[in-house]
Amino acid sequence: MPFAIAAAEEAGVPALAFRTESACGFLCYLSVPWLLELGEIPAASDEPVRGVPGMEGFLRRRDLPRVAPSSDADPVPVLLAVAGTAARCAESRAVIVNTAASLEAETVARIVQRVRGEVFAVGPLHARPRPAGVEVEPAARDDDDGGCAAWLDGHADRSVVYLNLGSLTIISAEQLAELLRGLAVAGYPFLCVLRPDMVSDCGVGHESVVREAAAAAGEKVLVVEWAAHRDVHRALRHRALGCFVTQAGWNSLLEAAAEGMPTVCWPYFADQQTVSRFVGAVWKTGLDMKDVLDGGVVARMVREAMDDPEIRAAAQDMARQLRVDVAPGGSSASHLERLVGFITDLSVGQ
Repeated sequence: MPFAIAAAEEAGVPALAFRTESACGFLCYLSVPWLLELGEIPAASDEPVRGVPGMEGFLRRRDLPRVAPSSDADPVPVLLAVAGTAARCAESRAVIVNTAASLEAETVARIVQRVRGEVFAVGPLHARPRPAGVEVEPAARDDDDGGCAAWLDGHADRSVVYLNLGSLTIISAEQLAELLRGLAVAGYPFLCVLRPDMVSDCGVGHESVVREAAAAAGEKVLVVEWAAHRDVHRALRHRALGCFVTQAGWNSLLEAAAEGMPTVCWPYFADQQTVSRFVGAVWKTGLDMKDVLDGGVVARMVREAMDDPEIRAAAQDMARQLRVDVAPGGSSASHLERLVGFITDLSVGQ
């Protein structure tokens, strides 16, 4: 609610903005007016982008955030509304980003140049060490995780592919069939988390696609229905998992990064387009499968993510660095301490 920033300041209350997307996505939103002026949006293509500072060497127009995934081009009024939201956040006393210097240092530095106040990179927040005395949440029971843990226990280390496209992705029955066919052809056991409302032309066709895929894969597949209360991402910590097929939502990506999990990204909308490009071209911790959903491509990319030692090494190096970032004295922990001091100073000054 960016209007809250103006309302708070008008009332004499200092306002801070917490951006839950990636820093690279936020910087793209801040750059929308310049991107429009250059003609680099709204039409997606392979042409390089010049309008996002620091990303000129690798970002393509089709890697820019999408706000209307069902259309060929984003409506300009919607783009301007998104840009306006980002600009209002930039006027706050501080911007808090759930990222780490090891992931997006240059991007955070560019954001610092574009905002009014301080910038605090405090993530990944979910990976922070628990304070003394805080209980660790109990392990999920089989009835909480749809039987994922028990099924994974029966598989060898790094042998299973995990598919979860998040809480908002919408695909067609044909796309789902290609996705599941590709996973079956790849030859690895796979765990699929599917939402009942995930398929646009759902109904009997949707159910038959899942049944056919499950029958073709036999014991190699477990299909679990997505539910808000289920901690299915707990699977990312399981020794049997070897690869994560994801929509590249920032929370999902951070969870995978913290576990050193290689990813295959099929982005749907928002900053997922940009994050997936960073995964494949910058961090090299996985592969970017955007704009393509062909069973053969899915199989090839899954095999590469599972078998390529360089991808796995990059993912594990990132996880090690993130543990350093959130530990006492690390960059994210230090930013969080600075943030607490910043808020304290604001409070004292009121």
